[in-house]
Parts: sequence; structure tokens; C-alpha cells
Amino acid sequence: MIQQIDQANPERFKPITRANVSKTPYWSQLSPDLQEAIQVVSAVLPFRSNEYIARELIDWDRVPNDPIYQLTFPQKGMLSENHYEAVAELIRADAPSEEIERVADAIRLRLNPHPAGQMTHNVPQYLGMAVPGVQHKYRETCLFFPSNGQTCHAYCTFCFRWAQFVGNDDLKFASHEADTLVKYLRDHRWVTDVLFTGGDPMIMGTKVLKRYIEALLHPDLEHVQTIRIGTKAVAYWPQRFVTDGDADELIALFERVVESGKHLAIMGHYSHPTELSTTIAEDAVRRIRSTGANIRMQSPLIRHVNDDAGTWADLWRTGVRLGAVPYYMFVERDTGARRYFEVPLVKAWNIFRDAFSRVSGLARTVRGPSMSAVPGKVHILGVTEIGNERVFVLEYLQARNPRLVRQPFFARFDPTASWFDQLEPFSERDQSYFPHAEEHDEMDEMTHVPLRISPGLSTTSRS
Repeated sequence: MIQQIDQANPERFKPITRANVSKTPYWSQLSPDLQEAIQVVSAVLPFRSNEYIARELIDWDRVPNDPIYQLTFPQKGMLSENHYEAVAELIRADAPSEEIERVADAIRLRLNPHPAGQMTHNVPQYLGMAVPGVQHKYRETCLFFPSNGQTCHAYCTFCFRWAQFVGNDDLKFASHEADTLVKYLRDHRWVTDVLFTGGDPMIMGTKVLKRYIEALLHPDLEHVQTIRIGTKAVAYWPQRFVTDGDADELIALFERVVESGKHLAIMGHYSHPTELSTTIAEDAVRRIRSTGANIRMQSPLIRHVNDDAGTWADLWRTGVRLGAVPYYMFVERDTGARRYFEVPLVKAWNIFRDAFSRVSGLARTVRGPSMSAVPGKVHILGVTEIGNERVFVLEYLQARNPRLVRQPFFARFDPTASWFDQLEPFSERDQSYFPHAEEHDEMDEMTHVPLRISPGLSTTSRS
């Protein structure tokens, strides 16, 4: 049953953006250098925080080193020195906004806006057309990007989908309707999981979200057994599940999904234990779980935010206490401001191993460090020696070619490598686990998913 929340004056959502940040009471607590960094970096990369984050989660006495500040407010190091100065000079000279945007666009295109083949290898074809707003990388799981969910309650500074939020339609990935998705699913009956993603689907009102989700409850789609919702709202705006005007309707929708016999998984993006430190954040977890839905916790390892084992151990222990399931520690993707946030793979592995050793078995459901690379989710199992040479021990947790999954392979040890494409196979036998770009189409055929896109076919085409 729905847990009714009695709150006479629920908090209204108040975003903090480039346009109004200087009018907030927090602006005066920032040095001139920090103020400039926000204005310069936010001209290139998206910036959106909110009053709840600023008031409840950020310790302003620790700024700029506070982890939630680093997570939600732009930092100078997110741009290269040359890029930063190019934009800063224009802003200092009060240049026209069109000129600033022209320079910003040129910088964005150099930041790998769509990593891991999102636009080239993940978009399926159906009836000769690219399916709008759908990615289908792994055989059993489809990602769906509802057009109404292509923003967030706040933007993570490390976001690997930052290109969704910079106002360039050519970089966006969204669908206006679920009809094409439903037709696609009816003809691809090996799909068991649909992941609503974005942006953040929980930015949508419940009435809109209901139209998308209820379409998947039709008897024709009984093969779709799990509905996942990827969301940061559990951390950035837990009021969505507790005190928002349609929160009770949302909880009722979750109950309906569970009662239909499908599993509902809320993929909660928790990056730091502070995000679970407020009463309303805990209330959100309890309300979601009361519906029969499951919450899984995942986040990248982010320098300046959570790059120490104690933080991760605290996060996982807190999640387990509340009934959430630790799921993934990811490696920061090779896009956007990655050079500011990335951690060498060997350090990521050591942090994961240390944190893992500090928690009980109930938290050891977590997997990592994992890289969502073009061929699949590459899991770093460890570092060892073969002969007299150090090597990374790796495996695929998911792969375009399912035959590669859970088969250990080796890469030459590189203490500076921070992403899969910086690694080299250790031996000829390991070469097949490092496919070249031209081999991806063949791998896609092994998943039974028609992923190749005809030359010149727009991924935003409407079918």
C-alpha cells in the first residue's frame, strides 16, 4: 500500500543554473576565481544544480574541495588550459553570445560527445530505419530515451551524456513516442529488459511517465520481464518520490508494475554517501522499496569526489542498511571533462579492492571497476604476473558478442592507462578481445540485433 506522507508545505524544486547562480546566497561565498570558473566552464559544458543540493548536501566551508560541490558545480580543470582561456577572454571582453557559442561548439566537438559507439553502433534498425530514441547494445537489454526525460534535476559535472544538455539537436538522443519501441520489442522477443534512461526519466511528471511504462505492460510484451529506470533523482531530488504533488501517483505506478508480474528496478545513481545523509533521501528509498521495486546503486569512480576506498565502503554499507543493492563501480568514460575526473585503472582497481574488503557479504554484490567500452562492459579483475611481466586480468560482464562474456583475458600492464582503448593485448590469444572498429558489425550480428546504420541515415529520423 502507498505510504501517505503528511507535509503541509512541500519544497518546490528550484534549479540553479548559469543564468541565476549569481543571484543565489551561495555566490558570495565563492572567490572571484571560482565565480569565473563557473561562468566560463558552464558556457561549454552543462550546469544545473538545485536549492536542495546547495542547502542540504554541500558543505560550503569546504568549497571547492567539498565532493558534492565538485559533483554539481563547474570546475576550472574541466577544460584544458587553452580551451578555458579562449572562452574566458571572450567573456572578459563581453563578446556577443553568438561568438562565445561558436567557440564553445568547436570545443564540444573535440570532447568525444558520444563515446562507446552510442550513435554509430548502438542504434538499431527496424524496417529499414534507425529506431528513434533507442539503443540496443546487448542482446537482452534495450535502452529507451523518452524525449520528455532528456534533462535532470541537476547535471553531474562528470556526465558522459553531457551532449544531451547543450542545446545542439544533432547531439541529442531521444524519442517522442513509445509506439515504435513497442513494435520493435514485439519483433525482438529475446529482449527481456527495457531501461528508461536520459537525461533522467524521473524529471517527467507521473502522467507522462505512466504512458511510457504502461505501454510495456501489454500482454504482447510478456517477454519483457524487467523494467529499469536509471535516475539520479534519488540523490538530487528525493522529493520526487516523497512530497512532490504526484509522488503518491508515482508510487502507485510502481506498485502496478510489480503487481503485473514484472520486476521494477530503480537504477539509483549514488556517487557519495552524503547523498543518502538526509531524512528525505532515506524516506525516498523506503517508499520505493515499499512498492516491491528494487533499488540498485551505481556510479563511476570520480576523482575529486569519491576516489578513496572509505567513501565507497560507507556508501555501500549505507545502501545495504536501507535495503538498496550495491551494483556497479564504473570507470569514468572517455568523454567530456574526463581528464579532470579520470583515475588510472590500476588505482581504480586498488580502490575497489580496498573498499570491497571493508564491507560484509551483503554489499559484495557490487562489481567493478567496469568500463562501458564499445565492445562491452570490461571488468578489471586484477593485476598479476605472467612470466616476469605484469598484466591486467580482464573479462567482459556484457558484450556485443555474448561468447566473450566471463572469459578471462589479459592486457599489458600500463600504470597510466585510464580507459580500455589505451590497453594492448598481452598475447596473440588476447587479440580477439580487442576488436577493431570494423569488426563491431560482425559482433553485433552475433547478438541477433540489427545494429548497423546505413551511411547518411540520421539517428534522429522519425519512423
